[in-house]
Amino acid sequence: MDFVEGAMGSPWVYLALCAFAALDAFFPIVPSESLVITAGVFAASGEPNLAGVIVVSALGAFVGDHVSYFIGRFAGEKAMKRAKPGSRKAAAWARGHRLLTERGGTILIVCRYIPGARTAITLTAGAVDYRLRSFSFFDGIAALSWGAYSALVGYIGGAAFEQSPWKGLALGLGIALTVTLTVELIRHLRRPRTAAP
Repeated sequence: MDFVEGAMGSPWVYLALCAFAALDAFFPIVPSESLVITAGVFAASGEPNLAGVIVVSALGAFVGDHVSYFIGRFAGEKAMKRAKPGSRKAAAWARGHRLLTERGGTILIVCRYIPGARTAITLTAGAVDYRLRSFSFFDGIAALSWGAYSALVGYIGGAAFEQSPWKGLALGLGIALTVTLTVELIRHLRRPRTAAP
């Protein structure tokens, strides 16, 4: 507990949050949400600064998403050239391109809140050559809203349990997990069922 409190009071926490949020965008085993929520919990006590947590987390997410986008653009171009016309792979590329063209902004923003999906959609956006200007615009909205959401969830938990930050952290992580599970449940229920033969 003392170590975590000391770390949250250090100016290096901002660099760490930015770096972890960036890594999580293209290496999704890094738990950036948990770290941002934790920083939000401690921000309720004054350190770190809540606005700083939001800004550096959003900046890291934005940079990481662009790294993922360019990885997708580089690797996707090669994969698309190997996909035979009329094959499943070629059809999947075409479907991904169509979805991003029709609803790219919504998809980019929603997927930022779903671990794993954020990496998949940013890689796909690069692979299908989704316009960089549009990607950056919508990703900026997604990254900023994600940073604010994660930090504020922690902040609310920290404010509710100011004398016991671990309870605030448990509440913040519980809220984030509930929101993620609700989004996944809605996605599952809205998925079209394939007709039985």
